[in-house]
Amino acid sequence: MNMADDPTPQEVASELRPVLGQLYRRLRQTKAVGDLTLPESSALSRLERHGPATAAELAKLEQVSPQSIGATLQALEATGLIARAPDPGDGRRVILSLTEAGHATVQSKRTARTEQLTRVLATLTAEERSRLLAAVPALERLSGEL
Repeated sequence: MNMADDPTPQEVASELRPVLGQLYRRLRQTKAVGDLTLPESSALSRLERHGPATAAELAKLEQVSPQSIGATLQALEATGLIARAPDPGDGRRVILSLTEAGHATVQSKRTARTEQLTRVLATLTAEERSRLLAAVPALERLSGEL
């Protein structure tokens, strides 16, 4: 396949998908303070990005069953990373939110990922880094369309 000419969307997708998948997995595997499980880390990040939520809302965002999210939330609450509070609008519902320790844990994980990526990017040439940076707007647009 000669992608130097005008590559088709399918050619680009075939080359890009496995590379982005591997990059995503490697970044997600970065260990940080607290060494959370992948579901715990993901739930914390969701709460940080989307704000307080019910367990059902979080399960829907995470695309898991309420039963699956339950064990994850219990572990996060036991370690003091999330807190439960009654919904002011409906006392039957419970709202989950990050504690200060939860925010610090999310930030620690992000910092570790950024540092890992920085170390690897330092091994690339200036031209390679420039090409990656130039691709960011297209990747952002692609992300928004998926």
